[in-house]
Amino acid sequence: MSEIIKHRYEFMFLFDCENGNPNGDPDAGNTPRIDPQDMRGLVSDVAIKRRIRNYVQIASNEDIYIQNATNLNTQIAVAHEETNGKVPENAANKDEVKNARDWMCRNFYDVRTFGAVMSTGANAGQVRGPVQIAFAKSEHPIMQLDISMTRMAVTDTDKGKLKSSEEYKKWEADQPEDKMRTFGRKSIIPYGLYVGKAFVSANLAEKTGFTSDDLKLFVDALLNMYEHDRSSSKGIMTTRAVYAAKHVGTYDGSEEQQERQARLGCCPAYYLFEKAVNVELKDNVPFPRVISVVDASPSMEKINSRSVIWSLRFSRISPLSFLCSPGVTPKAAFAISAVSIAYSFSRLTSLSFHSSVSSSRMAMPRIRFSIQSSE
Repeated sequence: MSEIIKHRYEFMFLFDCENGNPNGDPDAGNTPRIDPQDMRGLVSDVAIKRRIRNYVQIASNEDIYIQNATNLNTQIAVAHEETNGKVPENAANKDEVKNARDWMCRNFYDVRTFGAVMSTGANAGQVRGPVQIAFAKSEHPIMQLDISMTRMAVTDTDKGKLKSSEEYKKWEADQPEDKMRTFGRKSIIPYGLYVGKAFVSANLAEKTGFTSDDLKLFVDALLNMYEHDRSSSKGIMTTRAVYAAKHVGTYDGSEEQQERQARLGCCPAYYLFEKAVNVELKDNVPFPRVISVVDASPSMEKINSRSVIWSLRFSRISPLSFLCSPGVTPKAAFAISAVSIAYSFSRLTSLSFHSSVSSSRMAMPRIRFSIQSSE
């Protein structure tokens, strides 16, 4: 059995949607979610976690707590029966709740990963998961389209009056041919490139039992979650890249200090998200319609212009390495450094740069950049 993770991680993942609805808004007629201020598309954390859960179910032997059309209280009752012998007749005491909560974490991947509110039914308490995902947002404004289509059949009948299949057939035979068609509608966007962000806490992982194998499965799900979630409404959705930052601490102090820094992190997440990756359109394209007109690359200029502030734990964040793994399916790689970033893509290309920081309180990183390709 693998060990519980001991490092903080941040993930940035890019995915796109072509001629589909990446995440419908029930309050807006299931049209694609959108930020009305800047017209950029949104995909909720719940939608992303649903795809991860679905992939985990088909790609591993892990059980999932939140499944379609189930009663969540059933598994809570099972947890009490397995740990406490029976479902409490009255309110469960503190020890009974803890036993049931720990059982849920051990037996359900999504509980020990994302957490869950299980205070309903027999009560298994609440779990704050080590993996938290924010709303994904498109890099550019999206266009919502409402598409009309013809359905060559109907479902309308004399409701409540037809009692057998023969009566349905007679009703169908009596209808005019042009009345046996109807119209439908579908909301899509022509194209949108979305950026998602995820956070992994080593401190919360210790409480739920989230292991390195669980982390690998999470990364695998990020890379492949849309490959097994095809539908006409979703269009063509694909994970394009996954960036992973692993904090391992500095090497200036004791081993205990390094482990503490690895758990708490070496720099704020915003520095990695805002400074490490640059996404922009190529050749002044006004509206992206395919991934080929979008350039996602390490933003060396931004990192080079950022002063290193020791008070914010920017001390010795070098080296930052972008690594690429081969194969049709991209794989995430982790390098060992103060803060290491793994860049996963479908081509065998290695992009790497390193910054070295002096002992001054406002030192500027020095960048060395190289490109290696198998082609």
